Amino acid sequence: MHRIRLQDGSSFDFDPQSPNLLTSLEQQKLQVNFHCRAGFCGACRCKLISGQISYLEEPLAFVRKGEFLPCCSVPASDLDIEIP
Repeated sequence: MHRIRLQDGSSFDFDPQSPNLLTSLEQQKLQVNFHCRAGFCGACRCKLISGQISYLEEPLAFVRKGEFLPCCSVPASDLDIEIP
């Protein structure tokens, strides 16, 4: 089980039953912008401060270095992230 740490200092364990990071963040009552939920639009883009993610499907939206789309990814290690 991987630990997700947020910019405000809070953290939680990623539920391996969760289909992706976006759903897991929503389960924690965190506000994340999104539109498509499938990696097409990039609206859910978050900053990856440390750790590694694994994409379930390669996103079609442009993703800069140091960013990731939680709608189509899961953690591959403990993560430190920033939600815009």
